[in-house]
This record gives sequence, C-alpha cells and structure tokens, in this order.
Amino acid sequence: MTAEMVAVDPVRFRSVLGHFCTGVAVVTGCDGDRPVGFACQSFAALSLEPPLVLFCPARTSRTWPVLERAGRFAVNVLAGSQREVSAVFGARGADKFAEVDWSPAPSGAPLLDGALTWIDCALETVHEAGDHYVVVGRVTALGGTSDERPLLFHRGRYTVTESLTGTLDPLLTWPRPDDWF
Repeated sequence: MTAEMVAVDPVRFRSVLGHFCTGVAVVTGCDGDRPVGFACQSFAALSLEPPLVLFCPARTSRTWPVLERAGRFAVNVLAGSQREVSAVFGARGADKFAEVDWSPAPSGAPLLDGALTWIDCALETVHEAGDHYVVVGRVTALGGTSDERPLLFHRGRYTVTESLTGTLDPLLTWPRPDDWF
C-alpha cells in the first residue's frame, strides 16, 4: 500500500462519495418464518446474461448473516414517498415489519407494499471487500414497473427526481443497446 492510499480520510471519503446520487432499496429475506431486512444504498445491476445484481452489506450487519444462511433475498426499490420506510429499515432494534405491509415473493422474501418494483434473488457468491461484503445474487423473479419517482440519497439527505416529460432519446448520446442497460 502506498502512503497516498493510507492518507485517505474516512470522513472526507464519505463526503466526496456522497456527491454520487444513489437509489434506496430494502433488502429482505426470512429467518425461518421471521422476516428480516435492511436499508441499502449500495445496490446495482451487474449482468444481463446471466441476470445478476449486487449489494454491499457492512461486515457489522446483523441482518446479513441471516440472509446469507437463507440463501435467498429480495431487493425492494423504494418510491419517493417511502422515506419513513427507509428510516425504519435503516435503524437497529424494533420489529421493522410491524411498521409496513408486505407480501411474500416467490422465494418467500418480503415484498414491501408501495415499492417501485422488486427483484427476487438466489445467493450466487459473496466477496470480502474492506469493511463490507460484495454480495452477488442471481435474479429469479422480477416485479412490475411503476411511473412513480424513486427515493434517492444524495449528500446525506433523501431526495427525488424532477418529473420529466417527453422522451429522453435526444439526451442519450451513447450507443445503445450494447453498452447500457
């Protein structure tokens, strides 16, 4: 490791990376019959063939080991109106599912009412990465889509997108469909 790598201040690192806007999701699963879940900003599509997604739980997560043992999970993509849901699932402690309505995914993992959509997955692989894990899931089922705006996180705060009308095609300058989802 070089001196430059060691010198990165964690507070500044978090501040700089906070400028990258992320969606907010809740990753859910079951511990036997008991639903579990946590709020997650580090979620992304990984591959189309095969269909894979990833998320990154902290090594200190108490929920992640439960999901890992279950081998199945669902990712609930939150809508702009679900700030309170994110706050509930981002906090430790109380029964998070007492605060929300849900139904089971094909895997049995909880699907939160009001989410924009959901992705049901089987655990594919896990990689250690610093103070987090990189979890890869194979997509086994997908929810419908919604025109509602997503809940976003930017610079330490929740936000939503502006409503866009018309087509975005004139704004998209990269070749499609080969290099973008």
